Amino acid sequence: MSDVAPPDPPQVRVSVGVTGHRQAHHGYAANRAQVEAVMADIMDVITEASKTAPLLLAPESPAPIRLHTLLVDGTDQVAAHLAIKRDWEVINPLPFGRNLNLAINALPENASDARALLTGGPAEDTATNRRAAEIRAISEQAHIFELADQDEKISALFLAKLDAPDDFGKAQDFEQESARRAALAGQILIEQSDLIIAVWDGKSTANVGGTGYTVAKALDLGSPVIWVNPQSPEDWTILYSSESLAVQSQHSDVQDRSETLMQIVRNIVCPEDIPEAGLSAFLDEKWHDKSARLTHAFRRVEAMFDGGGNPFRKLVQRYEKPDEVASGSGAQLLNVTKSLPFSDPELPEKIDNMAMQNFAWADGISSRLSDHYRGGMIVNFILSAFAIVGGILYLPLVSPEQKWIFALFEFLLLLGIVIITFRGQKYRWHGRWFETRRVAEYFRHSPLLLILGAARAPGQWLRGTETSWPEWYVRQSLRTIGLPRAKITAPYLRSTLSALLECHVVQQRDYHSDKSKRLKAVHHNLDRLSEFLFGLAVLSVAIYLVLKGASAMNLIDSGIALKLSKTFTVLGVFFPTFGAAVAGIRYFGDFERFASISEVTAEKLDAIHSRASLLLEAPDSALDYGRVTALVHAADEVVTSEIENWQAVFGGKNITVPV
Repeated sequence: MSDVAPPDPPQVRVSVGVTGHRQAHHGYAANRAQVEAVMADIMDVITEASKTAPLLLAPESPAPIRLHTLLVDGTDQVAAHLAIKRDWEVINPLPFGRNLNLAINALPENASDARALLTGGPAEDTATNRRAAEIRAISEQAHIFELADQDEKISALFLAKLDAPDDFGKAQDFEQESARRAALAGQILIEQSDLIIAVWDGKSTANVGGTGYTVAKALDLGSPVIWVNPQSPEDWTILYSSESLAVQSQHSDVQDRSETLMQIVRNIVCPEDIPEAGLSAFLDEKWHDKSARLTHAFRRVEAMFDGGGNPFRKLVQRYEKPDEVASGSGAQLLNVTKSLPFSDPELPEKIDNMAMQNFAWADGISSRLSDHYRGGMIVNFILSAFAIVGGILYLPLVSPEQKWIFALFEFLLLLGIVIITFRGQKYRWHGRWFETRRVAEYFRHSPLLLILGAARAPGQWLRGTETSWPEWYVRQSLRTIGLPRAKITAPYLRSTLSALLECHVVQQRDYHSDKSKRLKAVHHNLDRLSEFLFGLAVLSVAIYLVLKGASAMNLIDSGIALKLSKTFTVLGVFFPTFGAAVAGIRYFGDFERFASISEVTAEKLDAIHSRASLLLEAPDSALDYGRVTALVHAADEVVTSEIENWQAVFGGKNITVPV
C-alpha cells in the first residue's frame, strides 16, 4: 500500500445555456421588459436551488453558476447582463472569431463599417458603434471560445453581401454559411449546459442555427428546456423531450413550475439516485502501487491459454500514479495541448489535474478490483473442484476411519470459498469494479473532447443499473475544466486530429485487435481442455467396464477390477468435475463474447482511423470544426458502446459460490 492521495474533487456547479430571439424579432421587441423580468425570476430560482442543494463533495458551497450564450443581441445579451449581476460566470462560445463575430452582430449597414470593425476599429455609424460597444463590454467580462477556423471564408461572404446589398444570391450564401456556424456554436452551448433557457415563439425549428433549431436539438440530446414564449412570458414551461414540441402545453401554476425547476437544479448538484457511500468509497480508496499476486487467477488463466508464450510469465501490474501521468502515458497529449496555436495556456494543467489524474486513479483502482473480483471467482471454481474430488479421494488411499482427514480438507476448501464470496460481497468487488471502470473509460478519451470544447450532452450519458455516480462525477469534473479560452483555427484542428489518431485511435485499435485474438485463443483452448477432460471421464468409465467384463468372462483375474474400482470411482468424479470447473471458468469469463466486443471495437476505431487520415490530407480550408468534432465524438461513442457491452456481459455475474 502506498501513501498516494486521490485527485482533487471537482467543483460542483450548474451550467445554464441561453438561446433566444434577437432584438429585431417583433414578439420579443414588443415584450422585452416582461421577458427580461421572467428571465430574472427564473435565474433567481436557479441560483437559490444551487445554493440550497445538499452537496456530495467539498467545499461547502457549489462553484459559481455558468451561463453559456452566443452573445447575439436581444436575449443573449440580456441574459449575460443578468448573469453578471448575479455573479455567474459568463461563457461565450462564438460561431466566429472575436472580430468577425463583433462585426456581424454589430449589424453594420455598409461594407466600409464592416471592414473597420473587422480590423478592430470603430464604425462611422453611431448605432453600429453602440452595438459593437455593447458586445465588447460583455466580452471583457466573459470567457470567450472562438470558432475561427472558417473566418476567412465567412468574412469574404459577409463583405460580398454588404458590397452588393441587392444581390439575393450573395446574401443567401452568407446566411447559409453563418447559420451553419451558429448551429455548431449552439451544439457547444447544449453540450456544455445542464439545462437550457429558450426565449422562443414556438413557430419553427427549421431555421438552422436559430432558436427553434437549438431547442429541438437540445431536447433530442436529453437536455431540459425552460421555454419562455415572448408573447406570454409569464406562462413559461419546462420541456423534456422533442415530442413535447408537438403539444406545447404551458403550466399556469408559477409555484409548481418553480418547485419543479428547483428540483431539476438540485438533482444536477446532488442527484437523488447517488448513494454517498459509492462516491465516498472511490475517493477514500487506498492506493496500491502494483497488483497482488494472490489475485492473478483470472489473468493467469488468460496467460496459460492464450498461446502467447510462457504461461507462467510474470503478471504483476504496476499502476501509474496520478502524479506520474503527466510525465508518463499522458505526456504526448499534454505536449500537443501546450503547442496548440491560440490555445488556453491553463488548459494543459487543467486536463492533467482533473482528467488525466482522475483517469490514473480510477484505472489503478479498477484494475485491482478486477483482479479481486474475477480472480476470486476463478479461485472459487478451482477450490470447488478440489473440494469435491478431495472429499472422495480417501477411497483408494485410506480406510474409512481416516476419511476425516479428507473431510477436513474438503471443509477447509469450502470454507475458503465462503470467505472469498463473503469478502467479495461485503466489499462490493463487483460493483466497485464496474463503477471505477466506467469512470476510467470516460476520462480516458476526455482530453480530446476538452481541447475542442466538446462534451457529452446531458442525455447522452449512460446510466448504471444501480447507481449513476460515475457519470455525475466525471461530468462535474469535466465541467470544472469547461470551455478553454481558445481560438479554433485550421492548424489547431489539424494538431488535434493528429493527436486523436496517435494518442487514442491507433493505440486503442491495436489493443482491441490483439485482445480479440488472445481471447479467442483462450476460449478455444479452454473449450478443448474441458472436452478433453470429459473424454477422459468417458474413457475411465469405459476402461472400468471393460475390466469388469473381462473379469466376468475370466479373461483376467477378477481381483483386478475389484482392486481398481475405487480408483476408477475417483477418476470418474475427477475428470468431469474439473471439466465442469473449466467450463464454468469459460462461461464466467465469457472470453468469446469479449473477443467479439473487442473485434467490433477495433473495426469501429479502424473506420475512424481511415476517416481521420483522409481528413488530414485535406487543405486547411476544408478542415473545419464540425468535421473534426464529429470524429472525436465518434471515438467517444465507441467508448460508450464498449462500456455498454461489457456491462451487459458481467452485469449479472456477482461474486457467488460456484453452484
